[in-house]
Amino acid sequence: MGSRLKLYLKNFDWLILTAVLLLVIFGLVEIYSVALGRGTANLLNFQKQLVFAGLGLVGLFFFAFLDSYSLKSLSRYLYVFGGLVLVVVLFFGQTIRGTRGWFSFFGLSLQPVEFVKIILILFLADYFSRLTTKIKTTRHFLLSVASVLLFMILVLFQPDFGATLILGIIWLIMVVAAGFSRKYFITIFLVLALLAGLSWAFLFKDYQRERVLVFFHPATNSLASGYNISQAMIAVGSGGLVGKGVGFGSQSQLKFLPEAQTDFIFAVIAEELGFLGVALVLGFYFLFFARCLKAIRKINNDFGVYFLIGAAGLIFIQMFINIGMNLGLLPVVGLPLPFLSYGGSSLISLLILVGIMENIIIKAKISY
Repeated sequence: MGSRLKLYLKNFDWLILTAVLLLVIFGLVEIYSVALGRGTANLLNFQKQLVFAGLGLVGLFFFAFLDSYSLKSLSRYLYVFGGLVLVVVLFFGQTIRGTRGWFSFFGLSLQPVEFVKIILILFLADYFSRLTTKIKTTRHFLLSVASVLLFMILVLFQPDFGATLILGIIWLIMVVAAGFSRKYFITIFLVLALLAGLSWAFLFKDYQRERVLVFFHPATNSLASGYNISQAMIAVGSGGLVGKGVGFGSQSQLKFLPEAQTDFIFAVIAEELGFLGVALVLGFYFLFFARCLKAIRKINNDFGVYFLIGAAGLIFIQMFINIGMNLGLLPVVGLPLPFLSYGGSSLISLLILVGIMENIIIKAKISY
């Protein structure tokens, strides 16, 4: 047991862990900063985030030393479990900000869709890895579409448009990596355009339509539906080179910036730590993704490659969309900034995801 632990620690990708830990620390600092100006309730949020970070790190190391290929063998059962949980939350879940997507336990809220993202990556990585010696037919493509559509429809019923979008993008990234014919993607694009129109007409709530409309003209309604974007852009622009200092951001401390600890924590970082702080955060992300790409080139099995592509893709697209939201380049869809935003479900699930990635990297190194 001791020799196995030493072997795993020797082959652990410590640079990936370092980048993740630095991002988590940045998030904790800014969550604490926002809490300073918002009273004891938000200080409690900081304390909760500390606990979430601790639990997430335990999960990271647990899954790093757990055999990831045992998860591969369980992926179909986990998929069924994930679907059942999404059904249950629709009936017994807690509604927060208009979305019925949380379970409440002893004052803490758990958002199952964050863990369902990992289950989808596992399931698709397993499914596509089984097709590597077969011709990728229309049937295989449609089965992958059906697998993601089930999750997407259940999440849309909550409704959680941001999480639905991410599930679809995870599938798209992995199906591109699987190498299906281009004709399938043209068909999917047309179907998605039709679904988008139907969703706009029948599924979207008024506030969700406003978010998309405000994206094109945020200044026209800066005191109502465009308020969040306008305040975020003011915060980002006011940071300058070195920022106003932790705890001294006027937009966040004076409560001009809503959801400062979650959706708009990037704007808080830009305001309080300036361009240099933003550059550091982006540098940590760059280190993380650079190490992931290097690892993908060295993975010696298809399941590991697909899983790392899906996991890195999930983290990248959430980062990209969140930062785009904060800069007014993308609509506000309620997605957290990976490793930095307040939220136990997001932080714990992402740290577990990194743990599984580490296990795949370790096993690839050991088997060289």
